[in-house]
Amino acid sequence: MKRKIPLIIGTVGVMLALAACSGASPSGQSGGKVTLTVWTGFTGGDRPGYAQIVKDFNASQSKIKVVMDVEPWDTIQQKLPSAWLTGQGPDLAAPSSDPNVIAQYVKTNSVLPITDTGSGASQIDVSNIAPALIKEFTYSNKLYAVPANYATLSLYYNKTEFAAAGIATAPTTLAEFQADAQKLTLGGGTKQYGLALADNATIQMWPILQWMSGGDIVDATGCSVLQTPAGQNSLKTWSDLVVNNKIAPVGLTGAEADSLFSAGKAAMEMNGPWAAPGFKSAGINLGIAKIPVGVSGPVTLGSTAPLAISAKTKYPQQAQQFLAYYTSKAVQKKFSLATGFPPIRTDLATDPQLLADPIISVFASQVADARLYLPHLTNATQVDANGYVPLIGQITRGKSVATQTAAIAKTINALTGCSS
Repeated sequence: MKRKIPLIIGTVGVMLALAACSGASPSGQSGGKVTLTVWTGFTGGDRPGYAQIVKDFNASQSKIKVVMDVEPWDTIQQKLPSAWLTGQGPDLAAPSSDPNVIAQYVKTNSVLPITDTGSGASQIDVSNIAPALIKEFTYSNKLYAVPANYATLSLYYNKTEFAAAGIATAPTTLAEFQADAQKLTLGGGTKQYGLALADNATIQMWPILQWMSGGDIVDATGCSVLQTPAGQNSLKTWSDLVVNNKIAPVGLTGAEADSLFSAGKAAMEMNGPWAAPGFKSAGINLGIAKIPVGVSGPVTLGSTAPLAISAKTKYPQQAQQFLAYYTSKAVQKKFSLATGFPPIRTDLATDPQLLADPIISVFASQVADARLYLPHLTNATQVDANGYVPLIGQITRGKSVATQTAAIAKTINALTGCSS
């Protein structure tokens, strides 16, 4: 699942079951069975994992049938707000790959508070779901979504290209990462880039580079720290490597970065577990390693997508029953084994079978070090789209880091309501 923050892109909507592309919902009752519709944007290599959950749920009982409609995230983001407001949308949806978008649906009273929690078989066991994920979807002490998934970003690298450059292993430190990115860049990028580094229409990669280098985007009060010495320094080193050393092309979308790596035109990329099947299918001699350790210790980006219930669904109890099944221990273990995602549940953190998996183990080993991007920040989606993304685009095209961070700090502070 390649994310967009507005995070993941797909190009073609894929129907996993009958559901109208017009947005009409086939929810209802037939022969005593309730039909629930779900919209998701999981169009990537992880899609079969979600489809299997739905298939298994439908086979597990006779009173509820779930129909999942998979379309690109941007299509869902265009259709869902008005569909849910008018009661014409699905019973449940993953509204976006941006977890912060739930705040907007809470404001418009479009999502149902989840109340059927507990340890029962038909209840959502929030006590065993990672606390940071529950916190992310809780507003005014009410839970409005469950995590549809949880992923950390790891370092994908091309073993063949590493060997050709005389590099034996993946970088483990910030200094090695930067040095390898330069060494692996051939012909100023005309033959090969050291790093496929997307900066728009994808899950964010640049915050990892900043965190590794001792910087950040906002402080605990929501005020920009991009313009501070630490913020500027964490951006300047990497932007100089892009501008002067050509370690990565400028302006890549997530899909373009993936294509570059899949084609063997870039030696490294930071990405989530959803990318592994596609890279393997492309014939890449693939290695997956933890993100190199930064100046203050290990850090990476954690990513989750919300799964919420429409406030206008006619079947709130059945919808919550599906979420209870979706987040249950056995189901989440099966999902992790199928997709490579770390489990969303804390009671699976030490599961021997999951830890023995070579892909899951890498991503799961970084869960404790992962940070969410702009969690619970006021207007986080706008901060990303109108502040951070334009900033990265400007400084990677040679604009002054000092000048641009000062200007973007004002934009961010206006959006977050920062008063300092």
